[in-house]
Amino acid sequence: MSERVVAVVQARMGSTRLPGKVLLPLAGEHVLTHDVRRLQATETVETVVVATSTAGRDDIVARYAERAGAAVHRGPEDDVLGRLHAAAREADADVVVRATGDDPLVAPSVVDACVERVHAGADYAANTIDRTFPQGLVVEAFSMDSFDRVEAASDDPHQREHVTQYYLEHPGRFDRENVAWEEVYDRPLPCDRRDVRLALDEPDDYELLRGVYEGVEPDERGILPVRDAIEYALAEGLTEWNSHVGQTKVQGDE
Repeated sequence: MSERVVAVVQARMGSTRLPGKVLLPLAGEHVLTHDVRRLQATETVETVVVATSTAGRDDIVARYAERAGAAVHRGPEDDVLGRLHAAAREADADVVVRATGDDPLVAPSVVDACVERVHAGADYAANTIDRTFPQGLVVEAFSMDSFDRVEAASDDPHQREHVTQYYLEHPGRFDRENVAWEEVYDRPLPCDRRDVRLALDEPDDYELLRGVYEGVEPDERGILPVRDAIEYALAEGLTEWNSHVGQTKVQGDE
């Protein structure tokens, strides 16, 4: 019997550095909508669930998640791990892909590569253990069995907030595998991975992403290709807009 792969997107309105960023417009759609549709464009993900909080300000997140074709789970705002675990359990996941609602360039091919590693026996697969990707392209996949163990063992507040920290802090307890750029793409990056920042944390990040979405043609599925986005940002000098922005968050925060 094939394993059920569920992508769980953590998303809420309460961002300190850029409030409401998950619903900012990009090329006629919200950031969250792009994130959901890019996960729906993978070959391995069967269901996309947006896990938002029960706070009233996140009612709009739930509404637009449903409009994008995602299921919705609502849970505690501060216990993000508990919220995502409950969402995955509710969706009967065997394999979980963790994504964030502020990542409108999540790469379907990288998601599939991480999922295939879990299908092959890894507890946890990601493209961030040994970083070869620009900031803002985090993909993590893990087995539901291992996620159950992580949820039960994570008793530190930062582990409850950042979801996958237990995997990262206890590498000896899990079979972890890294997915590198060259394993997915047939051409190397045109730059050092630190020269391009595709994360969405501050207004200048948003300006870069707006420029990319206005200047790069989507593929036949309506998905903007990641490599084209990187090459366009470099060619047009867009990377200068947010080169001063620091990566202060733990990977994959909301």
